Amino acid sequence: MQRTKIRYLFRLNFLLFVFLLMAPPPPAGASDGLTLPAPAELLKLVRRGWVYEIHSSRVRRPPDLPEVEFNSSEVALGPVCVIGEAPHPQTRAVIDSFATLLGEIYGRRVPVSYVDGNIDSCPTPQRTYIRLYSGRPPYGRFNADLRALDKVFDIRFPKHWHEPVLSPAQTNGFFGRNGATAHLLISQPGSVNPSPLQQAFYSSMLIEELFQVVTFGADILKFERNTPFYSKLQEFPSNLRYLSWKSEEFMTGLLESNPYGLCGFDVLMLHTLAGANLRNSNTPELLTYFKAELGTLLAKTRITMRDDRFAAMLDETCQTWPG
Repeated sequence: MQRTKIRYLFRLNFLLFVFLLMAPPPPAGASDGLTLPAPAELLKLVRRGWVYEIHSSRVRRPPDLPEVEFNSSEVALGPVCVIGEAPHPQTRAVIDSFATLLGEIYGRRVPVSYVDGNIDSCPTPQRTYIRLYSGRPPYGRFNADLRALDKVFDIRFPKHWHEPVLSPAQTNGFFGRNGATAHLLISQPGSVNPSPLQQAFYSSMLIEELFQVVTFGADILKFERNTPFYSKLQEFPSNLRYLSWKSEEFMTGLLESNPYGLCGFDVLMLHTLAGANLRNSNTPELLTYFKAELGTLLAKTRITMRDDRFAAMLDETCQTWPG
């Protein structure tokens, strides 16, 4: 199955930079039940998930398009508009909690608008649009959204181009001539009282998409079943291609392929991206900042993880550090 991806007007190539940065152990301190990290393991995760080469996914990228910049702070502080179906209470709780988490880390509350109607009802321009649905994927409205964004942000899609719906949750990001924007198409519970499996499934997908769109993180393939997960972006390959997205087998398989919520390392990366404040985060400067400020970043991460407001966003099975 093709899992959720950040799909930009380029394709993410997960080649690593051919250098190795080593950091001294962070200062000792209260661990609050967490084991201190092995810096080399942390740096390996940062390189694989956030420092990668960019290759265009289109035949040509017009030379007059603005430079592609992975600016996490610009996304994290930008407005969000939620359209489509009315949000299920669980969906709204996840979005609001994630917005609060970003406000805590990046220093300003993310403005979120819930509007009736289509994308034209949103305040414009918005940095991120989220279309919710619970039945069949709204292919027509999804592509109508992207065409509307084309008009606002001057993305200039090819004539007669249509984006397929390949997953129950997927993100498209665009860097147009009038700025950058992202569109999330997210399936949510269709019943008032979803089962525990459905609750976990829909929350997990939404948390992953929100985290990826803010951090520009890439999926990290993990092939060892006997080693723990350390990041929401780690993914054990699963063949779910021919299963219905509504089936228990599909939901169970997807949930078993990566953590349910954010791991301790993911909160650490949010603090890293916010503190580094780089216009383009997938560069060696991110690793340099991470190496130099690791002790301070760990301390901030522990404080955030102790905040009860974010408990539902965190996966308690991956709150320990690698090492």
